[in-house]
Amino acid sequence: MPKTSTPRKRAVADVNSGELFRPWMACCRNFATLMRTLKSTRISTVARYPVELSLSSLLWLCSCYSSPSSFDVTFPALPCSIISLDAMDISGEQHLDVRHDIFKKRLDSHGNVIEARQDGIGAPKIEKPLQRHGGRLEHNETYCGSCYGAEVSDNDCCNSCEEVRETYRKKGWALTNPDLIDQCKREGFVQRVKDEDGEGCNIHGFLEVNKVAGNFHFAPGKSFYQANIHVHDLLAFQKDSYNISHKINKLAFGDYFPGVVNPLDGVQWVQETPGGMYQYFIKVVPTVYTDIRGRTIQSNQFSVTEHFKDAELSRSQSLPGVFFFYDLSPIKVTFTEEHVSFLHFLTNVCAIVGGIFTVSGIVDSFIYHGQKALKKKMELGKFN
Repeated sequence: MPKTSTPRKRAVADVNSGELFRPWMACCRNFATLMRTLKSTRISTVARYPVELSLSSLLWLCSCYSSPSSFDVTFPALPCSIISLDAMDISGEQHLDVRHDIFKKRLDSHGNVIEARQDGIGAPKIEKPLQRHGGRLEHNETYCGSCYGAEVSDNDCCNSCEEVRETYRKKGWALTNPDLIDQCKREGFVQRVKDEDGEGCNIHGFLEVNKVAGNFHFAPGKSFYQANIHVHDLLAFQKDSYNISHKINKLAFGDYFPGVVNPLDGVQWVQETPGGMYQYFIKVVPTVYTDIRGRTIQSNQFSVTEHFKDAELSRSQSLPGVFFFYDLSPIKVTFTEEHVSFLHFLTNVCAIVGGIFTVSGIVDSFIYHGQKALKKKMELGKFN
């Protein structure tokens, strides 16, 4: 029997791949300038924490090593079923719809947790689904659902709505009407999206990123590439606008170390316009912390600026979502915790004692000369 298929259309919201990395392309023009090792500069701060700033070659930044990024972000007006996480960088590496080590919590309108689950784990079980050949599943058959024209080979099977959406994403197709997909219809995909309308979502987890400039973003819909354009499939949700109000409970690049300050922790933003793209531009500074016992922590610090791109004011169509554009600095900061030497301690004690004697001498001299002047006036009868 011929394969069933559904109409295929491009998603309504897309982002030019060049636009995603335009803020970082300027740094590539100075590549030749930075391709040299600069001298290290040592800055003396307080006695216990000398800081060493090392300017190293850009080749160090372009290494293949990755750095863990941990996050905890709450979207009070976006349901978990439509939020996806993508990551990409200027080296060309792309991770679309990231699910590994990602956890989501459904939230009600008051922020209370409804359900917590690991993203992408498990799918509803369905009875007598439609087979790829067109008939219903019998008790003595192995289920092999149709991919509705998105199969790579004749042996490919799509046994859940999620697998159909994934094959469509890989093909660069948008899933225009999930009700025409047997797997989505039996699993109640559209109804589940409607049931979650008005809910929020807390998404947290870990993400490995390369030590090159790139971005990761939270946006509605599944993403794919079509004609070198980064596209999100929003047609399946049948919504005109998305509220991307959010609160960043935690965002860190690397492990915690004493004294680290993550400037985005606790930051909250409320959307007042119908739609747009919120952007954070992050400068990551590699940091090495060595405690008093000699244990070393390789981590990062970062600074940030932010910008909101209003969909109504923007000439180009912008994808609704929260984008984190990051770039790594060629400067490495080293914190070293050290004991204060006995000689330094003795010097401080002497300075304190000397200061006490000096202040005492000034006070004593002031009192003495004041008393002497008053006594002289009294002897002359000028003091009333």
